[in-house]
Amino acid sequence: MTDLRHRFNAFVKLGSFFKEYCKYAKNKIQIDDNQHAWFVKFDEILILAGHHNGWFTPENILFSIESWAELLTPSELESWLSKYDLGKSRPKTVALIMAGNIPLVGFHDFVSAVITGNRVLVKLSSNDKILLPFIAQYLIELEPLLKDQITFAEGRLDDFDAVIATGSDNTSRYFEHYFGKKPNIIRRNRNSVAILSGDETNDELMALGEDIFRYYGLGCRSVSKLFVPQNYNFEVLFKALYPFNTIIEQKKYANNYDYNKAVYLMSLYKILENGFLMLKEDKNYASPIATLFYEFYESPEELKIRLTNEKDRIQCMVANGFMADEVPFGQTQKPTLTDYADNIDTVDFLLKT
Repeated sequence: MTDLRHRFNAFVKLGSFFKEYCKYAKNKIQIDDNQHAWFVKFDEILILAGHHNGWFTPENILFSIESWAELLTPSELESWLSKYDLGKSRPKTVALIMAGNIPLVGFHDFVSAVITGNRVLVKLSSNDKILLPFIAQYLIELEPLLKDQITFAEGRLDDFDAVIATGSDNTSRYFEHYFGKKPNIIRRNRNSVAILSGDETNDELMALGEDIFRYYGLGCRSVSKLFVPQNYNFEVLFKALYPFNTIIEQKKYANNYDYNKAVYLMSLYKILENGFLMLKEDKNYASPIATLFYEFYESPEELKIRLTNEKDRIQCMVANGFMADEVPFGQTQKPTLTDYADNIDTVDFLLKT
């Protein structure tokens, strides 16, 4: 079993690898021969991941990798881990059941479990089976002793001490049935919302576009619903979001846009649309691809009470000066190491289990 220093250094080196690879992928910079071999492999992995899952475009995979490069640094890791007494860690086998909606969506669980000295038994989603095994291979190249800590499982999971499972409301019932007797974190459906006042700047609304369109809106941190005041001017929003219009060139997104638009029109639903995004008034949080739900509010105080009461359904609340735990415009897809999914401290769970 590796000690903390070796695990820490391995993830720092992985962060450097991510950073240099992103520079290479964007600019094809000159690199040494050993790195070049791994970069060429990573090129192939990006292509393979895209073939396996059409939503995993090179741009979105690179965005995810670059975001992790900013987090896997000595200062970020030290700041994160300094909050815990890692001496209390008792190595255990943790089953990680991954979602596959966006690239590396379960990577935070993986880092948390491995860096705290646990063995991980990873069950990958059928939608994301390519990226993490490659990254694990590189980590083991950096620190061979990590080989004993990382296992990828096919089929039934056996011989584990705790489980972290991410899925939908439907799969959570399955997880609770099979894993309920083990220490667990079981995550369900969540969505993100934005609260607009009508006084947002054009820059803020453009930044909101990143929250809406990044990963094609497939992540739980993607804004799927707006709360807007009565008589809100949607033309201002559409104008600010126009720079994202090229998203409609992605075939899978365009197919969803056309299909959902046809359903709405045949059902005589009233929608607003601009050729690449539809707005539909709806009380639900989870909107289909290429659609953003919205709801009018009259009283900001009543809306605050409602959102507080329904916080278990919400991952992020985007606003400017509306609530204490809000996320700034454009930042939902840039979580820090302490932004735990569903606000459940994964490291604390691992140390206490």
